[in-house]
Amino acid sequence: MKATQTIEKKKVTQESERISGSEAIIRCLLAEGVDVLYGYPGGAIMPVYDELYKYQDRLQHVLTRHEQGATHAAQGYARISGKVGVAMATSGPGATNLITGIADAQIDSTPMVCITGQVPSHLLGSDAFQETDIVGISTPVTKWNHQITKASEIPEVLAKAFYIAKSGRPGPVLVDITKDAQFEEFDFSYKKCEGIRSYNPVPKTELSSVQAAADLINAAKKPMIVWGQGVILGEAEEELKTIIEKAGIPSAWTILGASAIPTSHPLNIGMVGMHGNYAPNVLTNECDVLIAIGMRFDDRVTGRLDAYAKQAKVIHFEIDPAEVNKNVKADVAVLGDAKESLKQLLPLLKANSHSEWHQKFKDLYAIEFEKVIKNDLHPTKEGLTMGEVLNEINIQTKGEAAIVSDVGQHQMIACRYADFNKTKSNITSGGLGTMGFGLPAAIGAKMAAPEREVISISGDGGYQMTIQELGTIFQTKTAVKVVVLNNEFLGMVRQWQQLFFDKRYASTEMTNPDFVAIAKGYFLNAKRVTKREELSDAVAEMVASKEAYFLEVCVEKEDNVFPMVPSGASVSDIRLA
Repeated sequence: MKATQTIEKKKVTQESERISGSEAIIRCLLAEGVDVLYGYPGGAIMPVYDELYKYQDRLQHVLTRHEQGATHAAQGYARISGKVGVAMATSGPGATNLITGIADAQIDSTPMVCITGQVPSHLLGSDAFQETDIVGISTPVTKWNHQITKASEIPEVLAKAFYIAKSGRPGPVLVDITKDAQFEEFDFSYKKCEGIRSYNPVPKTELSSVQAAADLINAAKKPMIVWGQGVILGEAEEELKTIIEKAGIPSAWTILGASAIPTSHPLNIGMVGMHGNYAPNVLTNECDVLIAIGMRFDDRVTGRLDAYAKQAKVIHFEIDPAEVNKNVKADVAVLGDAKESLKQLLPLLKANSHSEWHQKFKDLYAIEFEKVIKNDLHPTKEGLTMGEVLNEINIQTKGEAAIVSDVGQHQMIACRYADFNKTKSNITSGGLGTMGFGLPAAIGAKMAAPEREVISISGDGGYQMTIQELGTIFQTKTAVKVVVLNNEFLGMVRQWQQLFFDKRYASTEMTNPDFVAIAKGYFLNAKRVTKREELSDAVAEMVASKEAYFLEVCVEKEDNVFPMVPSGASVSDIRLA
């Protein structure tokens, strides 16, 4: 009788039917609108993969070449689509290999659900083969996690997982499911989670705080906005644009906030932070009102906290109360969703232009252009620069591409010089700074937005950390474009060694393989550029390709990224050389 019930999936009621825990997992994913997930099979998750095999026409599984690649691909998917990314792995090393990507998603507020298999429940705590306490290991780097030992728990826990991952300030959630729970049958029904008692993901915005913010902004002579990824996550791009245009406020961005407002917008004054633009860094310490929107005052943005914007009244628009007054004390805190908060702020603001204040930014930009930008984008020396490669990509893509960067010098160059005409166009590892992020994240981004040009920008160091994901590109025929800026160094570390360690280049010079030959080994179109006169045609060929393409550009070995705020220095001490 039991076998008959399993085959026929006998209905118990109109709303439920008897199925296995493994099939329930797949049904839950489909109910949440998941169309693709990234993963790597193994013994403890094999029952789920067996069920997944039956649903291939409805749910695409992408076999990455490493579990870390699965998490980064899920991140790239989430960052460009705004949906929850999904990654799956087996127990033990499969689960622990997810941790770097989970930690990256946690600090960068990326919605992701990770599902891991676990040894049968009767073996928990026995040091069974491939058993690890992944719930304990992942607790510090997840928004929430949970271990399932009974099949009947699966619908409610997964519904909560997706709700928690996406609601409020997004983040990663991990659900660990024992193997016996995957086999066990139960009466399945699914209901999406719409709220959890004691969990308040979006604080109510108090009109009095919005009014206080408006009063400070209206009275300001030198206001300045710094926006972060909270604007993009809250889909508040249009509200931000309307506010800065009405109030005439110079507006800068953090790395993860890039692309919320087009690069070419006249009130977009560039990037703040360690390798940000000269004017917004210096004038942070001259503004009289600093308006922070959806950003967390990261140390790479603030430099020395005791010398950061001490002259300014600080207004902080933030969805997460834990971020308010954590690093920088706010004179006015506006809690709540950025989109709704900015909507309430707009009618309270007076129209303004602040022309004299804007001129200061223009004057400092002119200095940066002469001392840094001109040499990066239009060099006179023989060797190629990273900046001119990004400039050529801008020309060939008209600023419409999504740029997915790895971590290092090339990342700072990409963020500084890429033209972003569309939101969700800058996908990079911000808070964790994960080398190896770029290539797999670009795969996920391209799968989420196949109509967009997606270009991965990596250095020769980070690229080799996840180079195996070229196999994922080849197998899935994902038309991502991969650019490696090869300076034969771990460039950012080498720059610090040059500037602060008397040029002792300890363990930073790279002896690299033939990257083009490796790409061709994965049957990808590939080319190497070593001379300036080759660059334009090579980038044009890459962009025109309808298939995946690998481009290696050999750049100057010892170029540095400037401006730079030295570690432990004030943003006013930013160096141009």
